[in-house]
Order: sequence, then structure tokens, then C-alpha cells
Amino acid sequence: MKVVDRNLNSGSAVESGRAQETQRASSTTGSTAAKQTSSGDRVEFSNTLGGLARAMSAFATNNASNVQALSAQYQKGTYQADSQATSRAMVAQALTAGNQ
Repeated sequence: MKVVDRNLNSGSAVESGRAQETQRASSTTGSTAAKQTSSGDRVEFSNTLGGLARAMSAFATNNASNVQALSAQYQKGTYQADSQATSRAMVAQALTAGNQ
């Protein structure tokens, strides 16, 4: 990433070299999307971001269908809660929250 601040005094050659190395490295990292503003700023998103978006979409779709199926079971009166699985999930969530 190259940062240019016209209010700063000119940077040393070492800092300038680092900025160029960083810029070269970022241009070789398989980016799928890039946007450059009129001020010269540039943002790049990696391929991983696209994979994450697809995974989140699949999770949301799967979660919605599970909720719909549970809702239908509840409305028919056939829903049977698994108290052991529920308690395990609650304890696991509490332990995870405690570690953060």
C-alpha cells in the first residue's frame, strides 16, 4: 500500500523503497476486484472474499430452510426438542464466549 501525504516532508529512500515493494506485492496477489478513486486511492479484494461470500450465502439459505422445517413441525405439533443437544450447545456457547 502506498500512502502519500503532501503535508509530510519528503520520505527517505528506504521508506520509498518499502512502499514500492508493498505495491508490487499487492499487485501480484491474485485479486479479483479493484477500484481506484479519483484521488488515487485503490482497494483490492482477494479471491478469498468471494469464497467467503458464497459460503455465507449457502449458510443463510441452509439456515432459512432449517428454520422453515422446524416451524412447520412446531405448527403441526410434531416438534420434539432434544434437551441434551440443547444443553450441550448452550454450555459450548457459554464456554466460547468466556474465551473471547
